[in-house]
Amino acid sequence: MKLAFFNNSLNHHQVNVADELYKLLGDNYIYITTVASDKIGLKGGANYNTRPYCLCAGDASSSKEKALEYVRTADVCIFGASSLEYAIERAKYDKNALSFELSERWLKKGWLNILSPHLLRWWFAYQKYFRRANFYKLNSSAYGAADHYRMFSYRKRCYKWGYFTKVEENFEVEVPELGASTSEITPLMWCARFLKWKHPELPVQLAYRLKQKGYRFLVDMYGEGVELVNTKRLARELHVDDVVSFKGNLPNQDILEAMREHKIFLFTSDRHEGWGAVANEAMSNGCILVGSDAIGSVPYLIRNGVNGLMFESCNIDSLEQQVASLLDNPEICFKMRKEAVLTMKNVWSPVCAANNLLALIDDLLNGRDCSIKEGPCSKA
Repeated sequence: MKLAFFNNSLNHHQVNVADELYKLLGDNYIYITTVASDKIGLKGGANYNTRPYCLCAGDASSSKEKALEYVRTADVCIFGASSLEYAIERAKYDKNALSFELSERWLKKGWLNILSPHLLRWWFAYQKYFRRANFYKLNSSAYGAADHYRMFSYRKRCYKWGYFTKVEENFEVEVPELGASTSEITPLMWCARFLKWKHPELPVQLAYRLKQKGYRFLVDMYGEGVELVNTKRLARELHVDDVVSFKGNLPNQDILEAMREHKIFLFTSDRHEGWGAVANEAMSNGCILVGSDAIGSVPYLIRNGVNGLMFESCNIDSLEQQVASLLDNPEICFKMRKEAVLTMKNVWSPVCAANNLLALIDDLLNGRDCSIKEGPCSKA
C-alpha cells in the first residue's frame, strides 16, 4: 500500500508519527510539504525536511509534479494544511480513491469562522468534490466532528486524530515516599505563550484562593508574551508573588524535565486552543493534567478522575475545586500520574497512532466497520 501525506510543512508536531509510518511502510510512505521551506521557517529546533520520506513540493516545480503524481497513484492520501488543490485533484481524478482530510476544529471562534475564506474554500470543495467521493475526516480536536455536523459535512465519516509528541517508553513515575501529606509543598506548572486566550490570569487567581485557604504549593509559569506584564502585576496585587514564579522561555528539553519535577500541570486555554500538544507532553512526563474542557485535546486524552482532571473553561471556581481535590488527596496523585503516562504510552503515542491509522485504512479499504475502539482513528 502506498500512502501519501500532504501538509504545509513537516514540523515537530508531525514528525514523530511520520517517522513511525516510514518504519512500517518504508518507501511506500511519502510526506509531501506544500509550502516553500523558506516561508515556513524552522519550528521545534530542527529541519525535518531532510527525512528520506519527505518531498518538498513547494520548493520546485519538478517536485510539485511528483506530488501530483502521488495524488493520482497513491492508494491512500491524507490532506492537511495548505493542501486543498491536491485534495481537489484527487477527487476529480478518482472519486473512489480513499482519502482523508486532517485538521483541527473548523469553528474555533464559533459561527464567526464562517467569514474565514480558508474555511469557506474547504467547505465548498467538500460540497462540490468530496461529499460524493471516498473522503473521510481525521479530527485533531474533540470538537471537530460536532463542527462538521453543524456544517453538514463528513457526517458519520469522522475519526479521532491529534498531535503526537515523543513518548519515552522507559519513563516511570517515581513511587512517592511514605507519609506524603498535605503539609508538603506541591509544585504546580503552567507553560504557554502569555496571550489572553491562554488565560494566564487563572493560575494567579488560583494561587490567591489556595493561599487564602492555607494550602502549601508553588506555581511556576513558563513562557513569554504580551500578557506577561499584566500577569505579573496581578500577582503583585493579589500578594501571591511569593508563591508564583515567572520562569521565562526555556528550551523544550528543559520544559520536559520541569514537567517531571512538578506534580500538576495547569492547562487553562479556551476554545481557541485547537489541540495543545503541551497536554501530551505533560501527561507523558508524569504531570497530572488539569485541563480546560474547551481545549481540543483534553476530552480525547483525559479520563476525568482517572488520568487527569477537566475543569469548566474560564471558570476559576471549577479550576480551584479540581486542584484542591488533588492537594487534599495526595495519595491519588501517584495513581493519576501513573495512569497519565500509561495513557500516552499505550493509547496516544506516535507508535499507536501509526498502527491505528493503518488498521483504519485496512478496515475502510475492505468495507469493514472501524476496529479501533479508543484513541487515534477510533470513531469521533
